[in-house]
Amino acid sequence: MKFMRIIVSGKNIDITDALRDMAESKLERIDKLFGSEVDAQVTMSVEKNRQIVEITIPLKNGVLLRAEESTNDMYTSIDKTIDKLHKQLEKQKTRIERQYRGHESIRIENIPDVEEAEKGEFKIVKTKRFPVKPMDPEEAVLQMELLGHSFFVFGNSESDEVNVVYKRKDGNYGLIEPTIY
Repeated sequence: MKFMRIIVSGKNIDITDALRDMAESKLERIDKLFGSEVDAQVTMSVEKNRQIVEITIPLKNGVLLRAEESTNDMYTSIDKTIDKLHKQLEKQKTRIERQYRGHESIRIENIPDVEEAEKGEFKIVKTKRFPVKPMDPEEAVLQMELLGHSFFVFGNSESDEVNVVYKRKDGNYGLIEPTIY
């Protein structure tokens, strides 16, 4: 029984049937780990000589599986991304098995939701407190670069909210504007 609905899209690339078929057949390797329907979003893109594949699988319990790889060949990028996703799942398998003894099978739906995980095995070993200076996102990026960090928490002077800027793998910057739901 298939549990995964696969959505393949492209940026700066026409998705051929061969690329779509390869992504779908490779994702079937991990389909058996899901006990309920999930959507897998596969995004293939081309930037200069980089062939990038990103796979995102949001689960109902708030867990988000995501992997991204880039090489100079789209087929290799697909392989490496699937391998990375599979390793993420295998890495969690032992923890899931320990936490869910007695279940008839170890499936993705048995991963605890975010609140349960916080009560479980994850342990915060250090807490930092620091003043959050109001600034615009551009100044926050400058501060982050001056400190040599990959992210920087700041008070956004435009929105009066706490935001985070971070350096992306592609060399650009991202801005996280949290919302509580």
